[in-house]
Amino acid sequence: MLQVEHLTKVYPDGTVGLHDISFEVEEGEFLAVIGLSGSGKSTLLRCINRLIEPTAGRVIWNGVDATAAKGEELRHIRRQIGMVFQQFNLVKRSSVLTNVLSGRLGYANPWSSLVHIFPAEEHQRAIAALERVGIAEQANKRADQLSGGQQQRVGIARALMQEPQLILADEPVASLDPVLAHSILRYLELLNREDGIMVLCSLHFLDLVHRYATRVVGLKDGEKVFEGLPKELTRERFKEVYGEEAEMVTVGGELAA
Repeated sequence: MLQVEHLTKVYPDGTVGLHDISFEVEEGEFLAVIGLSGSGKSTLLRCINRLIEPTAGRVIWNGVDATAAKGEELRHIRRQIGMVFQQFNLVKRSSVLTNVLSGRLGYANPWSSLVHIFPAEEHQRAIAALERVGIAEQANKRADQLSGGQQQRVGIARALMQEPQLILADEPVASLDPVLAHSILRYLELLNREDGIMVLCSLHFLDLVHRYATRVVGLKDGEKVFEGLPKELTRERFKEVYGEEAEMVTVGGELAA
């Protein structure tokens, strides 16, 4: 279980990224986090795995206070939490296989990993992860030779290498067209349903939320303004998150604000 308790983030310039955010996520849930750009979605996800240090509040992961964890305890928690990024965060000049193997760094011998030497079983694990996302045949290509959708699948395979119990997906389809967006979210849904991996995914499109999420948290100006089931996110509640000026429009079959 993930418990977020009164989480607050104030940046050095005084900008409030998050203010008193609380919610819980049960095992096996697919939680969508929605809100305008700058609403705090990325800050929230990055505070959960301590890529950003929260100013106040706690993140409790499986009964352990992740916000107080240090050293080996923090490394152990981070091994259990995979991250998928909007801009893929791949080493573009390295091979697909090398990028996927980097997801195993938390388990590898540090000296060997510095020179990218991994045992045969880790190579097999990486190929298996690429097979899960349908691009094992691309293993020896440079990452920058792949399309955007393929690069995001590499990002998912890299996260899968951690054997995560939780995947944080930070706007993973924001730079993809609608067809590719569904493709990427179906892979996350597959991991959620078949492997029981908890998913927290920030999204913009309402129909994607309705299609994939089991529950929704809405942020506005760093504060939680909605929490509930996707079916409860009506047009009026949508406007509470995105503002009264928000209008529902169709773009390539997608509903957006």
